Amino acid sequence: MKYVSTRGEAAPLSFMQTLLHGLAPDGGLYLPESYPRLDARAIARFSGRPYAEVAEAVIAPFVEDEIERGALRAMIEDAYASFRHGAVAPLVQLEPGLFTLELFHGPTLAFKDLAMQLLARLVDHALKARGQRATIVGATSGDTGAAAIEAFAGLSQVDVVILYPHGRVSEVQRRQMTTSGAANVHVVALEGSFDDAQGAVKALFANRALREETGLAGVNSINFARVLAQTVYYFTSAVALGAPGRAASFVVPTGNFGDVFAGWIAKRMGLPVERLVIATNANDILPRALSCGAYEIGVSLATQSPSMDIQVSSNFERLLFEAHGRDAAAVRRKMAQLAQSRAFALDPGPLEAIRAEFDAFSVDEAQTTAEIARVYAESAYVVDPHTAVGVAAARREAQARGTQVPLIALGTAHAAKFPDAIEAAIGIRPPLPAHMRRLMDADERVTILPNDQREIERFVRAASRASVAHASAQAAS
Repeated sequence: MKYVSTRGEAAPLSFMQTLLHGLAPDGGLYLPESYPRLDARAIARFSGRPYAEVAEAVIAPFVEDEIERGALRAMIEDAYASFRHGAVAPLVQLEPGLFTLELFHGPTLAFKDLAMQLLARLVDHALKARGQRATIVGATSGDTGAAAIEAFAGLSQVDVVILYPHGRVSEVQRRQMTTSGAANVHVVALEGSFDDAQGAVKALFANRALREETGLAGVNSINFARVLAQTVYYFTSAVALGAPGRAASFVVPTGNFGDVFAGWIAKRMGLPVERLVIATNANDILPRALSCGAYEIGVSLATQSPSMDIQVSSNFERLLFEAHGRDAAAVRRKMAQLAQSRAFALDPGPLEAIRAEFDAFSVDEAQTTAEIARVYAESAYVVDPHTAVGVAAARREAQARGTQVPLIALGTAHAAKFPDAIEAAIGIRPPLPAHMRRLMDADERVTILPNDQREIERFVRAASRASVAHASAQAAS
């Protein structure tokens, strides 16, 4: 299995190379040359099986023999051993035909744990096999950073630099990043938006000298292994509701498009998915793109669901590549237009291909608060603001299409991560789980930086032990 760039100007890589590279050197995102297929019988066998067993069956065809099967199985089992629910990702029924998939039972109470815990083990395995160090860099709108820090903290081969938009994450999200205490963890509050942070990370990868000097590796969903790990819970939840004999539709609160693209991959692998529904907050670039065919960057708005406060949805490039029949030149043209004019038009053919599988809805602040209150009043269940966006979009999907298949709204975070929003909606302030209560009293360690690429590069070099080793090697030679 080889992996190719969406922009077509980088050499194909193996799975392990793709894992450590993250972003392709031509600025594109990696995808497999083809998608493995699971037949109906194989999918049916997932019924009632442990989550780790399903994960191995879904992930192994993408890895092939690059990791010995027993070692891969051990990493997967270890990744999910600390989750605080036996099912790892359980389904909860809110009303007839409407379910939420709880993806917040990992160590940082967010869906990012399901991919990040495995990604850390895969990266550590690859680095030790090569005797290398790496500098993990990532931009976060809230949850990715905490999940990455939790997963990579203390690993001997890795330094971690996480950038988040200063003042634009919840207090719990911030403290999950800034209270780690691990010597290899470095947290930056960037004076700007998430899109600024994401742009800075992409620019780091584009700097070939810096990339080689520091051994840069990415943990955002630009890393294909992140997206791959997220395909697993589409299989487990759909099978629990009758797949492959019955299809399901998924409603995904999304900003960077990685999680919903994972559902698209599951569909390509053979899972019967009727519709994939994109749910966004007021940062509605994706619903606007599907509605009018113009992908146009607006102003990033701060909302009560900060993990979706994104205008540039990086993983949408992967879908563009597929919708254009894997025409990398077409993707390069679109990305050049985006860089130059902050917009591009979706061509009619690709746009119709996307609309054939995806719907999209934007849920504003008042609707989000109302949905939190409605779910609590009708089901005595507390959803966080991101999940509320998904559930509200699921109701609109049902109204628009009158679907007869189950609607599964992804529950992306624990409500206790956003106590202010919950209290405003229902008058109750959800407490953090007991194992996390020390968080609010722990000392914080964070560096505030301006949105200046040179300052960010200097910080990354200083934080990177790989950079020190590189300098020593250069001096010795």
